[in-house]
This record gives sequence, C-alpha cells and structure tokens, in this order.
Amino acid sequence: MRLHAFKRLLVGRPLPTAQARHERLSKATGLAVFASDNLSSVAYATEEILRVLVVAGAAALTLAMPVGTAIAIVILIVIYSYRQTMLAYAQGASDYIVAKDNLGTLAGLTAGGALLIDYTLTVAVSISAGIAALTSAFPVLFPYRVVLCVGAIALITVANLRGLRESGKVFAVPAYLFIGAFFAMIAGGLVQYLRHGAPPMPVVAAPATDVLSAFLILRAFASGAVALTGIEAVADGITAFKPPEVKNARAVLAILGLIMVILFLGTTTLASLFGVVPHDQETVVSQLARAVFGTGFMYYFVQGVSVVILLLAANTAFADFPRLAFFMARDGYLPRPFGNRGDRLVFSNGVVLLACVAAVLVWIFDGSTHALIPLYAVGVFTSFTLSQSSMVRRWFRLRPPRWWLKATVNGLGALTTALVLIDVTAAKFSHGAWIVIVLIVALIAAFLTIKRHYAEVAVQLSMDGLEPPPPLTHTVLVLVGDLHRGVLKAIQYAQSLSPSAKAVFVETDPERTRRLEEKWGKWGMGVPLIVLSSPYRSLLGPLLEYVDHLQLRGDNHIVTIILPEFIPAKWWQHLLHNQTALLIKGSLLFRKNIIVTDVPYHLRH
Repeated sequence: MRLHAFKRLLVGRPLPTAQARHERLSKATGLAVFASDNLSSVAYATEEILRVLVVAGAAALTLAMPVGTAIAIVILIVIYSYRQTMLAYAQGASDYIVAKDNLGTLAGLTAGGALLIDYTLTVAVSISAGIAALTSAFPVLFPYRVVLCVGAIALITVANLRGLRESGKVFAVPAYLFIGAFFAMIAGGLVQYLRHGAPPMPVVAAPATDVLSAFLILRAFASGAVALTGIEAVADGITAFKPPEVKNARAVLAILGLIMVILFLGTTTLASLFGVVPHDQETVVSQLARAVFGTGFMYYFVQGVSVVILLLAANTAFADFPRLAFFMARDGYLPRPFGNRGDRLVFSNGVVLLACVAAVLVWIFDGSTHALIPLYAVGVFTSFTLSQSSMVRRWFRLRPPRWWLKATVNGLGALTTALVLIDVTAAKFSHGAWIVIVLIVALIAAFLTIKRHYAEVAVQLSMDGLEPPPPLTHTVLVLVGDLHRGVLKAIQYAQSLSPSAKAVFVETDPERTRRLEEKWGKWGMGVPLIVLSSPYRSLLGPLLEYVDHLQLRGDNHIVTIILPEFIPAKWWQHLLHNQTALLIKGSLLFRKNIIVTDVPYHLRH
C-alpha cells in the first residue's frame, strides 16, 4: 500500500483510456515539447564547430560562418523534405515506419536502431550540456556535474511519466523564454558590434595543433551538424497533436525550422564577430552573454534559460523514444511490454528504459558533452537518409499527381543527408562513431532474434491442424517439511484438486521423520505421506528423481506440486526464514508437464 501511495504521489492518479484523445498538444505546446532538442542545440552546435576549427589556430575561427551557413541550408532542406513526408504518413512519419514500408524490413530496422541510439544520446548530450551551462555560471558545481546530470534525468523522467499534457505545461514556458533570451542576445550583440565594434574578450590561448585543411573543415561541419538532431521528432509524433494533426504538425515543423536557423546563424555570427575562442572553463554562449550584457541580470537570465532548455531538451527524446519503441514492439521487433501504456497514458516502460541507459552514458563519459558529441550525429543522419530515400521510391512506385516534383524534393533531401552522413562517419569514425555503427548492427540482430522468437511462439500456439488432445492423467503432490496450519490449508487445497493427492517429505533426519509421522496420523486428513530418503541431505535431488519417475507415465501425465508457504507480516521477517519454496520453484520452472502452485498462509502481526 505504501508503494502504491508513493507511485500515486509521483506520477498522479490513473487516467481512463477514453481520455487519451484529450491528452493532445496544441501548436504552441507542441513546439515546446518536440522542438526543445533542436532549439537547445543552438547552445552547443556553434561551440562544437569552433572547437574543431581552433586546432588550426584562432585565424581559422573565421570559417565558422561559412560552415554554419552550410549547416543552415541542410536544416532547411531536411525540414522541407519532412513536411512532404508528413503528408504521406498522417499516422506518424517515423523514419522506421517510412523505411520499412518502402525499402523493406532491414532498412526499417536500421532506421529504428539508429533512432533509438540517437534518442538516448539526445538525453545524455542535452543534460550534459545543460549542466555545463550551469557550471559555467557557478564553477564551484563542476566537480558534481555527474550527480547533477543524473538528478536532472530523474526529474525529467518523473515529468514525462505524469503524461503528455502536463509535460507540455512544464516545457512550454522555458522554451519561449529561451527563444526570447537568445533573440535579445543576438540583437543586442549585433547592435553593439555596429556601434562600437567587437568588445574586448578574455585572452585565451588557441594552440595551433593542426593545419587548416579540407578535412578539418569537414570535421567542423560534422560537429556542427548536431544542430539537426531532433527534426524527425515532430514527424514521428504527428498523432500527439490536436486535430487536424498533420496540419498542426507541419506548421510546428516550419516554425521550428525558421527559429532554429535564425538562432543558430545568429549565435555563430556573433561568435565570429566577437572572436570567441572555445575553452573548457566556460561555454561559448556564456562568453557571448557576458560580452553583450556584462555580469548583470541578463547574463544570468541567458545562462538560466540555457540550463533549463538544455535540461528539458531531453524531453524530445522522452516523447519519441517510447513512441518508436511502441511501433517496433507492435511489429514484434521489441519486447511487448514497450507497447503498453501506463497509468498516465504514456508508454512508461520506454520512458524508464531511456532514463536508465542515458544515466549510464552520462556516468561513463563523466558528464562531458564534447566526449559524447562524436557518437551523436551518425544515428540520426542514417535514419534521415533512409527515410528520404524511402520517399523517393514511394513516389516512383505510386506515381500520384506531381510525383516527379515530390520525388525531386525527397531526392534532394536524401542526397544531402547521405553526403552529411558520409562526412560525419569519416570525420568522427576514430573519435567514437564506430561505436554507433557496431551498436546499430547489434540492435538489428537483437530485433530479428526477438521477431523470430515471437514467430516461433505463434506457430507453436496456433490451433491450425490441431487434433483433439488425448485425456490427461494427474498426480497432485503436497511438499511438506513439517506439519502446521499452513500445511493443513495446502492439504485441503490438494484434496479439492484430486481425491488421490499425496504428501511428500524428504528425509534428512530420521528423528524428524518420526515426529512428523506421529503428527501425521492425527492431522494428515487421510492423505498418504511418502517419505523420500536423502542420505546426502539434499532436498532437491530425491524430489526431482521422484518427479522424473512419475513422468515416465507418458507425455499426457501432469504433476502438480503444491508448496505450503507462510508469509510473514513484515518484509524484513522474510530474511529470517529459509527460501526453500523459491529454490524449488526455480528448479522446476522449465520442466515440461510440471505445475507448481503456492498456497500462502499469512501470519498476523
């Protein structure tokens, strides 16, 4: 009861299934819920570009603007392509569904595995970046960054377990405050630059450990491409919007594209004009905010909303990881519990799994955003490329009106994302991208194994071609270690199943057997007592040997073993008693034609 009360306090009262349609998002709330990941990437995408370029010296930082512009063009192409995909898949344009529908199972599983990895990394990267923004403003917290990351993941998990509508309320205000704060910083910075030029920035050494090369520029582009992660989330979550779902989702995606391009290009421009040099002690956004606003209220406001939006950006993954897991569980490629809704009409199992894996990643990588980034973009661009290629094939196959134009749009998206994928894989392979490739292959193998298991179970349970089964014979045994009230209740239950029920006792001490036989004559209720000798004091050995003997009667003979088990009133009192019943159940669990039944006897306080 206490556990149940704690669950109610944590996630709220259960919601009826009929209320599922009311747990929908408006355009304003949907933008905050699904776009937090994209908007928050503004806070670290520019920094990742600069971190790569700076290894060629401070002069190379001037290339941040051309690299940022190229990334912005890719953002617009991908968003336009996904808006078209959403029209074709009104029930959810998940990359997994689109690829599986048009390119086959293997392509769909590749997209699904890539997205599951990407959503997990979204949580780890966003949370780590948020805590980095916090420790930039308050350096004293830096040693506790991993603990802070795990705590933030726990809070967001609880918020999502409470349901979509309440999550939307939680995330809407910070998202719009973040947009306003960054617009103010960019506008203020540009005005300041036009009036007075670049402000003096703290001198930070930019060691030239590499020469500027085309490959270095491609690496910078690959690092900044993390700005695109999360674009597919809106397409995946069409059904979470209020009617008309597709129209609202497409509008949110268009608004998202406009806002993220403005913020990303604005931040990158400002960093280039002000000559910001990235370093571990302070984020690029913190340096820009300090240069534009000083150390007053607005600086801490920008840092504050950056922390909040980066922490809440993980909600994009929490919204879509469970939904993708539901789609894959529905098709039999993930365990079926991922297809079940919890008390608050959310896919709770997916939420909990995502939180656990993300917390482990944060711990392994010590809460470092920069260490996690190389793993980040491979998965999402794999799914982007498969999804857009799938749409090209769809248009060629169905040939609806203006199909050639639609195929051209999605073809441009496929070509663009494929080139970015090649760049990201090549540039980041030795930095950890190979791990993602190995994980995707491993996940595909796991998906196929799960699917094969469900198919085999279905065949074995099928009624097709089944002949009427022959009649069963039945032996009922009550396993006793002594004679007490709990055993009497079990004997009564056994007699209700079969008038020929027997009791079985394994003898490890002859004196104990003698005392039991004396009591059995008075209280045994006429049930025969079979004593199995155990010269080596083993309980399981003689019992299993006796059961094997009974099963020689044929495949249609069922043996039911009844275990009397008294239940202490307090949880800690279990530790004071032998767990013999648990041992027996574990030993018999996988034996054919064996049924093990507990008959509990509850002790009073």
